[in-house]
Amino acid sequence: GLLDDEGSLNLMYTNSAILIGLVYSYLPLMVLPVYASMEKMDVRLLEAATDLYSSRIQLIRKVILPLSMPGIIGGSILVFVPCLGAFIAPDLLGGGKKLLLGSLIQFQFSYARNWPFGAAMAMFLLALVILILFFNAHINKRHRENEVKG
Repeated sequence: GLLDDEGSLNLMYTNSAILIGLVYSYLPLMVLPVYASMEKMDVRLLEAATDLYSSRIQLIRKVILPLSMPGIIGGSILVFVPCLGAFIAPDLLGGGKKLLLGSLIQFQFSYARNWPFGAAMAMFLLALVILILFFNAHINKRHRENEVKG
């Protein structure tokens, strides 16, 4: 587990350390778009929902979450793209033992000198990011069309 024989927290060079480091690094990229979308939220909608006796869970599920969804999606993309290419944090916090996609690409170019495989992995990563961005654009287009139709 995370505790060693003396009972102290043994976090270095574990998957948990990598996760904590990446969350710490990229949390502002998630918080800012969500905050911006929630700041634009009309307070009268929240008041109307509470006037209609909705519970706090219903208020979050039916009003706040749908209205903040553009910020959540935007923040997710802002975090997802750099996390895929991250290789410094996994190398430092994982001790070079844990390979993420960015670490694997960096390893292929730097140490293994397997440039064709590194280039293929980089192209796979690029294709994955482009596919996700197109999917997001398609969802946003449908969402805007539904807003116009009413």
